Amino acid sequence: MTKSMTGFGRVSLAGENMDILLELRSVNHRYLEMSVRLPHAYSYLEDRLKKLVQQRVSRGKVEMSLSIQLHGTDGIAVDVNSDLAESYVQALRGANEQLGLEDDVTLTTILRFSDIFTVCKVQLEEEAVWAAVEPIAREAVDKFVKMRETEGEKLHDDVGSRLTLLEQMVTQVETLAPDTVNRYYERLYAKVSELLADREIEESRLVTETAVFAERIAVDEETVRLRSHIEQFRALLEADEPVGRKLDFLVQEMNREVNTIGSKAQDLAITRLVVDMKSEIEKIREQIQNIE
Repeated sequence: MTKSMTGFGRVSLAGENMDILLELRSVNHRYLEMSVRLPHAYSYLEDRLKKLVQQRVSRGKVEMSLSIQLHGTDGIAVDVNSDLAESYVQALRGANEQLGLEDDVTLTTILRFSDIFTVCKVQLEEEAVWAAVEPIAREAVDKFVKMRETEGEKLHDDVGSRLTLLEQMVTQVETLAPDTVNRYYERLYAKVSELLADREIEESRLVTETAVFAERIAVDEETVRLRSHIEQFRALLEADEPVGRKLDFLVQEMNREVNTIGSKAQDLAITRLVVDMKSEIEKIREQIQNIE
């Protein structure tokens, strides 16, 4: 199945303990280049997320972003520096004794010293986080690949129609080429007749000259190879593997054959067809730049 290198996938989940949002997008690239943006605390997920994509994608510049938001106080802990708190208590009681005051040190008194408390994030178990993220990631990859397949079908149909048009123009070239030789013989005969006037014309010399001309402008080999390339192109479009690079090579070969036909062309109609064929091949080349 033909796949595009352009795709997008997005899945979000509001869970009991956390909200998860994962997005995937990609554009054209010669190889597979992948980047993952995720919170630093969850950087250990990067390799696992990359593997999920690499199992399904072979080409394209892929960007993935992951957002994880914990609910309320989930994942937050408050640490108490007991030693520092004890030091405060001892210092306050010592002051009471020195000043002859009543010992009224309570928990409320200790709460005034904020430096004995430290708020920190609790690291969730890696496997627990992955268990929550994995199904979201797989669903996003599924959507991402599905979009690439949908776009690929459009590319498949467009390129297929252009190949058909190209084949039709090759047929026209094959039809016109023999007429070019015949018209050359007729022009040559008329010119020689005019120059020789009443003298006898050597038919064999004309035939030989026409044969040389026909050999020089013959495009049979080029049209046969061009048809072969088109046939290979169609087969690759139906393949179940990434074929973008192979298609790019075939386009170069097709363009080479058409250029050769153009260099041999001695007929205005064929020259025009060559221009049209090059235009269609260029449109095909532009389209396959987006095929995986």
